[in-house]
Amino acid sequence: MTWTSGESWSNRSTSGATEAARSKQRIPVSSVLYTHGCFAFFVAIAVCVQNLTGFAFALILLGLVGLTDLVPLPDAVSAVTVLIIVNAVVFLYRRRPVRLEPAMKPTIVASLLGAVLGIGILAFLAAHAFSVLKALLGLCIVGCAILLWRSAKPLALASGCVYFTIVGALSGVLGGIFSAAGPPLVYAVYRQPWPVDVIRESLIFCFGVGAAFRLLVMILSGLVSAQAMWLALEAIPVVFLVTFLTANLSVPISKNTLKHIVCVLLICAGVGMLL
Repeated sequence: MTWTSGESWSNRSTSGATEAARSKQRIPVSSVLYTHGCFAFFVAIAVCVQNLTGFAFALILLGLVGLTDLVPLPDAVSAVTVLIIVNAVVFLYRRRPVRLEPAMKPTIVASLLGAVLGIGILAFLAAHAFSVLKALLGLCIVGCAILLWRSAKPLALASGCVYFTIVGALSGVLGGIFSAAGPPLVYAVYRQPWPVDVIRESLIFCFGVGAAFRLLVMILSGLVSAQAMWLALEAIPVVFLVTFLTANLSVPISKNTLKHIVCVLLICAGVGMLL
């Protein structure tokens, strides 16, 4: 199935029902099934890694989509936003009672403000410089993978409000552009002297809140296409199933080994998008 990657949201919205009907006539059913089946498979991989590590859902899913050009990137980003919300709700429900770190409050507030800027950048690049958007995603994936791969030295004392505010704003910008707020926040939070379970649950809670805010802004701005919602709706059962099975799963390999594997895969995906 072939998608026009550089097609802007505005152009797609003005094509109307006539273009949709023509597309249905010239796209084989087998191609449609292949595309949506692959997307569901990519979602399953990303959700599994997210639940086992607490990060990388958006990076992995967008990396696979960008590498294969399976669906238009802006639609994939919007679908990822919905899926992050679903994943967070199911994960936190399965982990109840949830333990959240109070120090994360300024991070959440700052990330919401940063998300507004990120959404504006995404809208501009999607409409005027799609190739730049894809290259930026590739660079973002590689850079974030290297950052996450780097062994962060644990801190003796927890960081202060200003630190978490800056990290939250940066995460919000990345979340607004690619719905991938994780890397700066993951790196910062895993350095804190907090229990691992608290870190994991606090991260996924922050990502869920940020994704919900991003989706609201996108809908109010008219930046969510019907294609994006279809992708999200068909992937929601996959998110429920995989999250239900892996929320309390203990992996047979060490945390560091798993992190190395994930980061290598991310770097490969990011480099592939730049070639």
